[in-house]
Amino acid sequence: MTDAGAHIGTPPFRCVLDAWHEHEAELHGFLIGQAHDPALADDLLQDVFLKAIRAGVSFCTLDSPRGWLFQVARHALIDQHRLRKPTVPVEDALPAPEPTVTPVDALSACLDQALLALDADDRDVVQRCDLEGQTQRAYAEAHGLGVPAVKARIQRARVRLRRHIVDRCGVRFDADGHVCCHTPGQRPLA
Repeated sequence: MTDAGAHIGTPPFRCVLDAWHEHEAELHGFLIGQAHDPALADDLLQDVFLKAIRAGVSFCTLDSPRGWLFQVARHALIDQHRLRKPTVPVEDALPAPEPTVTPVDALSACLDQALLALDADDRDVVQRCDLEGQTQRAYAEAHGLGVPAVKARIQRARVRLRRHIVDRCGVRFDADGHVCCHTPGQRPLA
């Protein structure tokens, strides 16, 4: 009979089963003591057994099967601990988030208000020429004015609008006259 025939009828990796039967109760007690949860300890014990089976022939060559089994059990506990993440119960009715106004939205609303603070003629020329893109010549023709008069009117309206924006919207300009900063929540328009 060959060596292969000698193993017929005997379970594969008999050394794993023998070591398991010898140390299973001790391992189970260790896992219960560490996990403080018998069901979890049973699951971890099963994981340790499966790892021993998977180790196969190399398990049979170990100097200390007991030490190996306990080391695998400790690692299984550590892995389980890492998987557990603390949870915080969520209330059924969470408060609605407070609406936040972005600086751009605040500036846009303030600009609309600053336009409304201008007199009707200033507001009209800024609205038509600067915001809607109408040419100064077309505006002059539509209102029976000369182009130089429209140019002067729009310049004065822009100066007044700028004053409202600076005073009431918290807008600041750099040395070149470009907008550099905006602080929302400045003085409200009267």
